[in-house]
Amino acid sequence: QVQLVESGGGLVQAGGSLRLSCAASGRSFGSYVWGWYRQAPGKEREFVARIGWSTGSTDYAGSVKGRFTISRDAAKNTVYLQLNSLKPEDTAIYYCNAHAILSGRDYWGQGTQVTVSS
Repeated sequence: QVQLVESGGGLVQAGGSLRLSCAASGRSFGSYVWGWYRQAPGKEREFVARIGWSTGSTDYAGSVKGRFTISRDAAKNTVYLQLNSLKPEDTAIYYCNAHAILSGRDYWGQGTQVTVSS
């Protein structure tokens, strides 16, 4: 089981940057795929990016590819999402996710708000 705490959200102008952090506690981090999702008002939660803890392999939604970068720091038990060239349509609550590879169970953080003004 893992616990996730996000931070780093805020208000930024279009074209700006933010870095989100997801501090994880628990064990066996290599047993999870780590990701970021987002949910805009009135919309479904959607996938943004994911990373394999052990392999470092990454995957991105088409809408953020080339602008966002997911990474992890094993020494700090933290997953990051670097958001560059932000657009107003990136405005959403961003959630950190840990997906257990064997059981398929998902763990979620409380979310952090990102607001991009035009």
